[in-house]
Amino acid sequence: MKTTTEELLAFVSVIDAGSITAAAETLQQTVSGVSRALTRLEKKLDATLVHRTTRRLQLTDEGELFLARARAILAAMEDAEELIVRKRERPAGRLRVDAASPFMLHCVVPHVVEFATLYPEISLELSSNERIVDLLEQRVDIAIRIGALQDSTLHARSLGSSRLRVLASPAYLAQSGEPRTVQELMGHRLIGFTAPESLNDWPLRDASRNVFKIEPAIEASSGETIRQLAIAGGGIACLAEFMTGADVREGRLQTILDDVLVDARQPVSAVFYQSAAMSGRTRAFLDFLATRLVL
Repeated sequence: MKTTTEELLAFVSVIDAGSITAAAETLQQTVSGVSRALTRLEKKLDATLVHRTTRRLQLTDEGELFLARARAILAAMEDAEELIVRKRERPAGRLRVDAASPFMLHCVVPHVVEFATLYPEISLELSSNERIVDLLEQRVDIAIRIGALQDSTLHARSLGSSRLRVLASPAYLAQSGEPRTVQELMGHRLIGFTAPESLNDWPLRDASRNVFKIEPAIEASSGETIRQLAIAGGGIACLAEFMTGADVREGRLQTILDDVLVDARQPVSAVFYQSAAMSGRTRAFLDFLATRLVL
């Protein structure tokens, strides 16, 4: 490559600063040094990038085209440098993490104290939304999403998947009886989601199908609300193991219809806006969480 980093930086700085003199101040170089770097660049490219007058600078058509590529090259170099710097510097700053309340309560909150101890320079800000949030609008750095991701310009990192189970409390089953078939399930009080409707398609083999669409007697927007209703004896629910595993182990909930349950799993992903080099605090949080998750 003919062009040097010094020449690219001189060219971009001159355009950003508005003059060679201002660029020299920004780069802490001499005016003549910046001017020579710009001249060398134009000579190597055999093209005039900037028209210079005593009053102002004006980009040529060639300069417009080259400016965009020059910025991209310098940004890529900064990203590469950040990768190295991250290895020797502890991540710091504010990190905003959003997740639906069940995942936040069962998979994030239990590990926050340990994370804060390991990374005291990172200031965590946690929020819970049951619906998909706009990361830029809500100023969120990382959003944890359950289910298949829609096509997006966001970067994503898989955190695993969690199996769905059909459950009820022992008290409900003692009172209403335990359904042994999908047909018997229709005679029970079922707890479902208000939205999206696909969450009310339970992974049960029903005749020739591997899904059973329920008609909820009780609906809620949050999986945590549905969990609490099921524990309280409100009816039968279909929820992920990441939020009900402890309930089953400790006897608050009981799995049912396991013999006709399809092995359906909800993907768990972290999505974020970043350049090629992920920020140190984002990487630190995701690496930490991935080693603690029990899905």
